[in-house]
Amino acid sequence: MAEYPKDPRSTAGQDNGATVPAPPLTASEDRQWATLAHFGGILGFVPSLLIYLVFKDRGPFTAQESKEALNFTLPPTVAAILLNLLGYIPFVGSVFSVLATLVWIALTVFSVTAGIQVNRGQPYQYRYNLHLIK
Repeated sequence: MAEYPKDPRSTAGQDNGATVPAPPLTASEDRQWATLAHFGGILGFVPSLLIYLVFKDRGPFTAQESKEALNFTLPPTVAAILLNLLGYIPFVGSVFSVLATLVWIALTVFSVTAGIQVNRGQPYQYRYNLHLIK
């Protein structure tokens, strides 16, 4: 089979494999993503983890706050998942299900409180935080 030569116009403007760093966040974007990292705690640790991984090098406030949110939401999320799994045990499972619900309610309240303060541009530090990720 004959190979056709590539069109030289198809590679025009490309950097030939070199990665271009993402531009830094503006101050309002930095505050926005930091706020979303805390509000994402309602869904567990995944939103703050994703925001931390994607934006940690683009905005200092987002890096700080998403790490704070990730450190806070990781243990309760794991605990709630384990409690929900223990909820399938006959006779005592309902106790574990209630405990899992209480964990999610507390996580929601603390996440919303933190998100409101961070949206005002003020850093937030959770009172009970393990700081697993440095």
